[in-house]
Amino acid sequence: MPQGALLMSMSMSAPAPTPIPLTSIAVLRQHHSQLIRLGVASHPAHARRLLSFLARDPDSHFPYASRLLARHPAPHPALFNPLFSALPTRHAARLLALMLSLPLHPDHFTFPRILPGAQPLHLVAQLHALLLKLGFHAHTQSLNALLAAYLANKRPDLASRVFRGGGGGALDVVSWTTMVGGLVKLGLVDVARELFDGMPERNLVSWNAMMSGYVKAGRFLDALEVFDEMRARGVDGNAFVAATAVVACTGAGALARGREVHRWVERSGIQMDEKLATAVVDMYCKCGCVEEAWRVFEALPARGLTSWNCMIGGFAVHGRGEDALKLFGRMEREGVAPDDVTLVNVLTACAHAGMVSEGRHYFNYISQRYGIEPKMEHYGCMVDLYGRAGQLEEAKKVIQDMPMGPDAGVLGALFGASKLHGDVDLGEAIGWRVIELDPNNSGRYVLLANLLATAGRWEDVARVRRLMDERNVSKEAGRSVIEVQGEVCEFQCGGLCHPQAEEVYAMARDMMRKIRAEGYVPDTRDVLHAIAEEEKETPLLYHSEKLAIAFGLLHTRSGDTIRITKNLRVCRDCHEATKFVCRVFDREIVVRDRNRFHHFKDGLCSCKDYW
Repeated sequence: MPQGALLMSMSMSAPAPTPIPLTSIAVLRQHHSQLIRLGVASHPAHARRLLSFLARDPDSHFPYASRLLARHPAPHPALFNPLFSALPTRHAARLLALMLSLPLHPDHFTFPRILPGAQPLHLVAQLHALLLKLGFHAHTQSLNALLAAYLANKRPDLASRVFRGGGGGALDVVSWTTMVGGLVKLGLVDVARELFDGMPERNLVSWNAMMSGYVKAGRFLDALEVFDEMRARGVDGNAFVAATAVVACTGAGALARGREVHRWVERSGIQMDEKLATAVVDMYCKCGCVEEAWRVFEALPARGLTSWNCMIGGFAVHGRGEDALKLFGRMEREGVAPDDVTLVNVLTACAHAGMVSEGRHYFNYISQRYGIEPKMEHYGCMVDLYGRAGQLEEAKKVIQDMPMGPDAGVLGALFGASKLHGDVDLGEAIGWRVIELDPNNSGRYVLLANLLATAGRWEDVARVRRLMDERNVSKEAGRSVIEVQGEVCEFQCGGLCHPQAEEVYAMARDMMRKIRAEGYVPDTRDVLHAIAEEEKETPLLYHSEKLAIAFGLLHTRSGDTIRITKNLRVCRDCHEATKFVCRVFDREIVVRDRNRFHHFKDGLCSCKDYW
């Protein structure tokens, strides 16, 4: 019998000591010496346990692990393979070099462990060469790991070359799915879709990869199209697919589709885990149905922190500050500790509801009681809280007392408050700083131009516009999305390309005529032209939310609800006009803008004109 095999045989039959917790390298050394004295140090179970501990801190313990492996009487790939996925790339490469020097060849489990996290690119290329040399190019799991490695290193061209080579027929559904998932992560969604359509076989991971890619690209309707195709083919979903479909409905503002997906989840018997539950609650909140979100939340058998945060945040953006604070109190009573997100949501709830003293209290209470160090976003919330309330000096004091320099978000909150409360001098000073910190954000330039326009400073308005042109910054067009009879339609400010364009424009004009008769007066303060007031009113008619509302009026009846999602903050004129429209035409209108929800009913808005 070979000496290594004899030693292994002896160690296998020797009595094993009682395992002890390996809490430090000193304890491990003592335990290792005991194993050596008993002759069982080479036993695979003991060796793996020692190596597993050493892999936790490879920078300190890699030499020890190397000696242990190099002196093992019967080294086997099974001792090395678990370490490859646990170690950083540089240590994994050194370990592989040690393995080859013994000499010991990798087996079928080696490359799937070492390749997925391999970087930089030249290491992947070296591993690819070794894989070919050892004949693993036709091994499916190794091939899939190689595809993942090239995609992770942002080389879809090399991944595609390997994929097209096919490894002698080694491709399987995981190979195709790896390519689809890697391509969408790199933003190559259309390339991924072409590959997805050509898949000979798909599994749930494949479907979810394609849907998730569309969601990440903001192409929510395309994601729902893939979901519909999956269902049409009779494929049973799971919680991951369901969560992605719900998120797509949220992004599209498609409440009817969201309800449909929710019903499908219930009929399918899919387990409502925390991720899916949070997605459903978030969907109802962001589609304007906070009461439905509340019903789902209350029915959950168990609630994790993300579910609590989602519901508190939902109340916050709907302006229901008191409900948000009550729910936070209940969360505390049920023993759930808040985190950074909770603090943001609580402060947002206070800001949108004008609850300044409560916001000040919770900022101090949560950070001190739970040891949460306030971050940039928390200070931004405090600036917003004071700024909305017109307490600009308090807002400035928050910025001055911050332990870090303010970013564009924090200064932007003060900038917006300056515009809201007409402080042109402060707004101009802060505005130029914000533009330099965030030079590609068109909204910053527009806000500054609007502020200067209200003061009649048209030369300075022109200066802002010239700066936008010089920096090639284009104003983001206002877009409003409305869902009618399960169909999602988008309207853009200043233009309308729709089969019912003539009817929509006619309804918009009729709508404005009728609300004028009821006392509506156009607010032209933000129209950026030094022209007569009458001429300023025409651009206001073509704001995207007015066109969407007109379309909604064409397709709804008295007493119905119109739901609209807008990509920008609703302007003062559209806000005032919508209050009149909801009363004159007897509709409830829910508008979700960039910052919050507005529920218009009986001539009033849920924000109480505080937004």
